[in-house]
Amino acid sequence: MDFVWLTRLAKPFYEEHMGELIARQPILWAAAAFYAIYIAGIVVFAVLPGLEARSWSRTLALGAFLGFFAYATFDLTAHALIEGFPLRVVIVDLIWGTVLTGTVAVTTYGVATWLD
Repeated sequence: MDFVWLTRLAKPFYEEHMGELIARQPILWAAAAFYAIYIAGIVVFAVLPGLEARSWSRTLALGAFLGFFAYATFDLTAHALIEGFPLRVVIVDLIWGTVLTGTVAVTTYGVATWLD
């Protein structure tokens, strides 16, 4: 989902608002490390508690909160410290992180319960 978002849907938005702040070539090992860590976080902090409670709604809520929390950590820090980091990007990214992480968590919950 994030790949489609970053390379297709939101690419023009980020290019318009962040311009020269965007790397021409992403550092792939850093991206891979982030996704591995983030997926582990989704499982530990949203999916497993949801499975334990047998509640897809708990999984969704925990996933959405985790996404908001994680994206807020980056976006608000970047806005505070990087000159030219736009508030509009902060807002869009917070919404995206919340929706993305909640969706991934509840989808993973669904797959896990289906496999069980």
